[in-house]
Amino acid sequence: MIEDEDIEIEDTQREDRHDLMMRLLMWREKHINEHNFVLILSFIIGICTAAAALILKFLIHFIQQLLTSHFNADSANYLYLIYPIIGILLAGLYVRYIVKDDISHGVTRILYAISQKKSRLKPHNMYTSVIASSITIGFGGSVGAEAPIVYTGAAIGSNIGRLFRLDQRLLMLLVGCGAAAAIAGIFKAPIAGILFTLEVLMIDMTATSVLPLLISSITAVTVSYIFTGYNAEFSFVQTEPFVAARIPYVIFLGFFCGFVSLYFTRIMNRMEDIFRRIGTPWKKFILGSLILSCSIFLLPPLYGEGYGAITSLLNDNLKQLAEGSLFYTENGNMWVMMLFLGLIILVKVLATSATNGGGGVGGTFAPSLYVGCFAGFFFAYVLNHTGLLPMELSDKNFALMGMAGVMAAVMHAPLMAIFLTTELTGGYDLFLPLMITSTVAYATIKVFEPHSIYTMRLAKKGELLTHHKDKAVLTLLKMDSVIEKDFIEVHPNMSLGDMVKVISQSHRNIFPVTDNDNTLLGIVILDDIRNIMFRPELYNRFYVRKFMTMPPAKIEIGSNMDNVMKLFDQTNAWNLPVVENGKYIGFVSKSKIFNSYRRVLVHFSQD
Repeated sequence: MIEDEDIEIEDTQREDRHDLMMRLLMWREKHINEHNFVLILSFIIGICTAAAALILKFLIHFIQQLLTSHFNADSANYLYLIYPIIGILLAGLYVRYIVKDDISHGVTRILYAISQKKSRLKPHNMYTSVIASSITIGFGGSVGAEAPIVYTGAAIGSNIGRLFRLDQRLLMLLVGCGAAAAIAGIFKAPIAGILFTLEVLMIDMTATSVLPLLISSITAVTVSYIFTGYNAEFSFVQTEPFVAARIPYVIFLGFFCGFVSLYFTRIMNRMEDIFRRIGTPWKKFILGSLILSCSIFLLPPLYGEGYGAITSLLNDNLKQLAEGSLFYTENGNMWVMMLFLGLIILVKVLATSATNGGGGVGGTFAPSLYVGCFAGFFFAYVLNHTGLLPMELSDKNFALMGMAGVMAAVMHAPLMAIFLTTELTGGYDLFLPLMITSTVAYATIKVFEPHSIYTMRLAKKGELLTHHKDKAVLTLLKMDSVIEKDFIEVHPNMSLGDMVKVISQSHRNIFPVTDNDNTLLGIVILDDIRNIMFRPELYNRFYVRKFMTMPPAKIEIGSNMDNVMKLFDQTNAWNLPVVENGKYIGFVSKSKIFNSYRRVLVHFSQD
């Protein structure tokens, strides 16, 4: 009896909340127009996402400081072998038994949600990535916090939009606002935040979208300024002015960054494939934690995000970088330091993929910045100390350029890389070489990889929303929405006379031929039998199996619309059957696709 009363109370409370929400929605529709309401929501999203970014940064730094503040600088620290294992284990258990959902590859999941799930992200994504990534990175996981906070910001935007029953077009915009606010808040880089949504998430910049994105980014960076000060994320002071005579070396740096990015992307994908083929989570944990802990023990700068190591290079302090490692006693040896830098560039991608593959949660955003910084510094350091140049290059200037170059190539986002690097460091005086490096690096990797590290998984499946308007609209179209099922099925043993009776009841000129298991055997086209259907003497002499034909192609139920349109172009057909494992489902017609295409295009092109 008491339980029944509790259930009734809960139902009443639920109904009251629903009624309150409906009254709020009706009041909003009456007093606030849609455009202004989206601006208000973008402001709220900016505040909430910036708060999440601040919490994430605090948790990471608190855990790192708690665990490593007592480490020796002049000798190896064996706890580097233990901490990363604990971090991956805790994060993996949290995800597996508490979250019970895959929250890795945050940016890729945002792209998938935009293109395939109507920009809907689950409510738990507003906080679970913050918790899991702070544990992972705080204990030494060699990944970045940016992808998790972007995932968090996008989820905040999506769920606030869903709370107010906004349509798919506006949900997509609010997801972009959350992502822009995340980049702006965690990096203090509002321009880079907006460019991230354009180049990485590929949300169109229109008159409708530009103001909400600006508001979210500006709000987020303002909140960060209030709580963490106005200093740039990385301390960088340019002491050596850039001169035009160094432009050829900047171009070569761009090529070098392009190939480093290619290595980064290819190794990351291969490591993911290796972990994907491993059967059980515990085997993945053992392999990932062993690779990560050994990497960090040998190369301590790989611990965590690595922003301290980036700051050391940008301040031309190579000796500080070797603290706490086996290389510390040889920090004055040029060749040992070259080896040290080269190993970090090569091993960083292994440590990053091992962290995620073993059960940790983090992104490749910061690792691309990290590898770029080391690649640029390594490039200048080698040329300066081997006597190959008539002039000396600034190690720290080239480290800064390398950051932009590798990020531009890995993410296929040259504009974002340029502005993010300048906003992170305040290195605006190096704007021209940053542009050159990013452009050359991006052009180099495009020869080998047409898609970024975030988009290649979805592009292979045809599930990627791009700036190409035709492909974007086709990606948004769903197969279920264009399948027509009002075709009358016939069977191979039916006579011509029975076929004529079916034709008289149908308004279609195509008839699928199926067996008792609903397997599609062929089709009957009205035009093919028109010459015999009016001859009654043939009604009992001809059977469907005699005059049916094979369709020019069959469409599998899971096919994406871009591939469907390619099939129509290749076959010159107007209608094609849809099957699932050979079983007949229905037909798709060009006219239905064109009508749906036009409807979606008009909806998402509204300004």
